[in-house]
Amino acid sequence: MSTVKTPNATSSNFTELGLISPLLARLTELKYQQPTPIQAQVIPCVLAGRDLIAGANTGSGKTAAFALPLLQQLSKASNSKSSQGNYVTGLILVPTRELAKQVADSIKSYAVHFNGSIKTVAVFGGVSANTQMLALRGGTDILVATPGRLLDLISSNAIKLDRVTTLVLDEADRMLSFGFTEELSALFALLPKKKQILLFSATFPEQVKALTQELLNDPVEIQLQSSDASTLVQRVFTVNKGQKTALLAHLIKLHQWQQTLIFVNAKKSCNHLAEKLAKRGISAEVFHGDKGQGARNRVLEAFKAGEIQVLIATDIAARGLDIEKLPVVINFDLPRSPSDYMHRIGRSGRAGEVGLALSLIDHEDYHHFKVIEKKNKLRLEREQVAGFEVAEAYNEASFNVDKPMAKPEGSGKKKRKDHEQINADIWLRKD
Repeated sequence: MSTVKTPNATSSNFTELGLISPLLARLTELKYQQPTPIQAQVIPCVLAGRDLIAGANTGSGKTAAFALPLLQQLSKASNSKSSQGNYVTGLILVPTRELAKQVADSIKSYAVHFNGSIKTVAVFGGVSANTQMLALRGGTDILVATPGRLLDLISSNAIKLDRVTTLVLDEADRMLSFGFTEELSALFALLPKKKQILLFSATFPEQVKALTQELLNDPVEIQLQSSDASTLVQRVFTVNKGQKTALLAHLIKLHQWQQTLIFVNAKKSCNHLAEKLAKRGISAEVFHGDKGQGARNRVLEAFKAGEIQVLIATDIAARGLDIEKLPVVINFDLPRSPSDYMHRIGRSGRAGEVGLALSLIDHEDYHHFKVIEKKNKLRLEREQVAGFEVAEAYNEASFNVDKPMAKPEGSGKKKRKDHEQINADIWLRKD
């Protein structure tokens, strides 16, 4: 396996990466000025036909990293279309409906100057399979799919995988954690033995490593550790049990964030928190698995357009949600999986934009947050907000186990953050 771990090795422009003029023209229109580190390293490898496994922070531009060279390969393939059966040439597997739609929309946007010669279709559950079957008539060059719906369409003879030349596994760790192992095995059995495989994963649990060894052929490994250059600020506020909602409402009103994405762990929690915020004068919409796909799409579009100020979501929004300049993400409930923490907070601070990720923790959350920090190699200062200071007993017994907060001389109380410190400037990274 070839390994590349040089995040600073970037090309100054997309021309140097060997992309063709229709793609370069579109990137200029989209105001893509310089390749991101993952784009600079992945694109040449894909164009060279190499298998690869790539890891990078969410929001790093990985969709363009695989979509641009895939489009270029298809544009040059003289035999990409055939009248024999319902073909697919490039297959992209993703874990969620939202990510499938987002990836397909991005590919269609990049392909504008191919004048319709490259067909892209997205298929996923929650909507009519008949509509998707109609879209697949005559085959497609690029298919973006969730595993379950793809297997359904294959069983209906709507699509065949025996002519796939490139397979992309996007968010591979998430697919495996969602329990797609059996579906993936069934799909791999239908694919041709000779194909290019591109695997993208933000984290690399044992299942992903096993998948890599089993499927990929002498892959290039690209690991980008870009936390030092991250524009995302992570902060942790401690709060007494039962006061999270009050603190959350206080912060939203104080900072007047135009868009706030709040994560909780259950569908019922979404509705319950929305009701409690409404009583405090804050209108919020919810986003979870019980909402139909059409309703989910409408909520997302309204949130992206700034028509919804506060969106409360479960972890189905932790991946595949790409909102330009989303100012803040808040963990009202800590994610059960430490890896989901990184995916949640990655909804903000994307593509070089400054972002803020807040976690609200009470004394019952403390030890789990330490696990999250350990797994993600983090250590974040515990802070307090004036008016919401943690009870003294909890502060010493729970929040400051590692490093008790020193008491100021001449005072029996801990030093507290002044209210004026919690302003716009404090959201910027501390030196």
